[in-house]
Amino acid sequence: MFENYPKIRIDLPEKYKKIYVNQYKENREGESTASGLAQKMEGWLHKKVAADVKNNKDKVTLEIGAGTLNQLDHEDTLAYDIVEPFSELFKNSSKLARVNKVYDDINKIDLDNKYDRIISVATFEHITDLPAVVARTCILLNANGTLRTSIPNEGTFLWKLGWKMTTGLEFKLKHGLDYGVLMNYEHVNTADEIEDVIKYFYNSNKVSYFGIGKMLSLYRYYESSQPNIDRAIKYLESQNHIDSTTIENLKLPV
Repeated sequence: MFENYPKIRIDLPEKYKKIYVNQYKENREGESTASGLAQKMEGWLHKKVAADVKNNKDKVTLEIGAGTLNQLDHEDTLAYDIVEPFSELFKNSSKLARVNKVYDDINKIDLDNKYDRIISVATFEHITDLPAVVARTCILLNANGTLRTSIPNEGTFLWKLGWKMTTGLEFKLKHGLDYGVLMNYEHVNTADEIEDVIKYFYNSNKVSYFGIGKMLSLYRYYESSQPNIDRAIKYLESQNHIDSTTIENLKLPV
């Protein structure tokens, strides 16, 4: 199962490396015309993830791929940890004061830690070792916790047409470069691949679409519960992400 993971990210050409950080931050913050339009549409992703804490600030939360901390514009959660390896994105953010703990790798979180909700907004498409990350969320969740995941509908014609006619066109006019190179570098997982991983490790999954079904939507949202702890542990052990001593000492949900 998942023999193609961890995936190997292609090398980014030098011309793209020079503008990568600024371009990434610009997209995340919606600073250009096209990215600003995309940010408005992506509001659906953020709102779906935050819907369960609209009137509840007490849920202990872990966000995977927090980026510029823009999800906090939609959250009032008091106990908020993040996983984000790209510290350049948030280091000067005023929102950092609202974050409890910052991790650059989910593997650095003590497995005795437990969260009421683990969330991710437009991140799972970027993760090269996605099954290992999702398996780990199973162990980090409280017994009644949920994994709340929103993603672009990568791998469909509509999604590709959408970015080509907006951000892709703007990028070409501004830099004279093909935005598809950046997309291929960043998006290593399709939406269907992400769904396969989530459904393998979680027994209950509700899905919503920003559009009409799988093929005619721009975004997807998954609300996952009832993690298969045994399956998660076995997978992590098979990939040498967890040792037998750790397994024995785990305080698993009951």
